[in-house]
Amino acid sequence: MKHSTTHPTRRGRGPARRIGRSLALVLPVVLVLSGTLAVTRVDWSGDSSSSVLTASDTSVAGAPARARAPQDVLRDQLLTELQEKDPGVALTHLQQAVDDRPSLARHCTSIARTLGRAAVRLYGASRAQSYARPVCDTSFASGVLATHS
Repeated sequence: MKHSTTHPTRRGRGPARRIGRSLALVLPVVLVLSGTLAVTRVDWSGDSSSSVLTASDTSVAGAPARARAPQDVLRDQLLTELQEKDPGVALTHLQQAVDDRPSLARHCTSIARTLGRAAVRLYGASRAQSYARPVCDTSFASGVLATHS
């Protein structure tokens, strides 16, 4: 009886082998590129004054920080009121702010829509719709409808 010294081979190499070969080619390239990018971010000079600026830096090259626009401040205040109290209070204060400062009138519709969307997220569509009133051409209601649809 003769024993064969050759082992049977698989015909199909399968997807695992192809994936392994692909990784063997791609992985070194990814590692080299990511290492190169990491090295370029390091301050090799030792001078901390020329370090890379981050998003948390409040001033850039001594320039004063810009004040926020009044409509943005109002929008944030009203969204906080909407969360803490109810949309009716926020809409009343929006109408009062527009009456007190007519320059905010052109931003009234976008603020009211934002309040409508936020009200739907917090209270649901039907309850948010119950707070709708004719502030800024019913923009609150259109914000509710846009979020509900």
